[in-house]
Amino acid sequence: MSNGRVLFILTSHDDLAGVRKTGYYINEAAHPWKVLRDAGYDVDFASVRGGVPPRDGFDPDDADQEAFLSDPSVAAQLSNTRTIADYDPADYDAVLYVGGHGTVFDFPGDAALAAFSGRVYDNGGVVSAVCHGPAGLLDITTADGTYLVAGKNVASFTNEEEAAVGLTDVVPFLLATALEQRGAIHHPAENFTDHVVVDGRLVTGQNPQSAAGVGEAVVKVLAER
Repeated sequence: MSNGRVLFILTSHDDLAGVRKTGYYINEAAHPWKVLRDAGYDVDFASVRGGVPPRDGFDPDDADQEAFLSDPSVAAQLSNTRTIADYDPADYDAVLYVGGHGTVFDFPGDAALAAFSGRVYDNGGVVSAVCHGPAGLLDITTADGTYLVAGKNVASFTNEEEAAVGLTDVVPFLLATALEQRGAIHHPAENFTDHVVVDGRLVTGQNPQSAAGVGEAVVKVLAER
């Protein structure tokens, strides 16, 4: 018997401003998927434009990534993802915005995506994101019309980490700065270390190293509702 349902949201953007190809970062889906699946949750997938979502960062030595990509349910969904319009927020206990550099190009400005997650939150659900995934949080408003992240403690890929990977001048904006401009209280940790911030029913992680921790935090928050 399922404990509930979680919707993972993936980017459809595959071009990192001509520098290289990008997409969703596989371990940022695989690691929380394993945690949530092992905790008895069903996981569905949506992407911004539907179809086959572009992927990045595959590590063949990561058993969780191999298990994720070879799982029949996951493989079937990723072969032709639905868009957010195909889902009902009332069916979900949580959403998780999977990271990858593609997200900073197509998560912001997607009104349907923001509205869906806002309804999950207003229904008492959890909104979560990891690494660049918090780009999807920028436009979410709650029932009272305020930005979800305003006054909330959050983590995300930091400006220092963006500099460390040499992409400060490639990405359309610096995510940590954009979150702060929405009123969020951004908490950076050391580069590329596991760092998860929980503020009520908002769960955020800093980088790929934080992916499993985000899944664990989502399970804990859901259990405590």
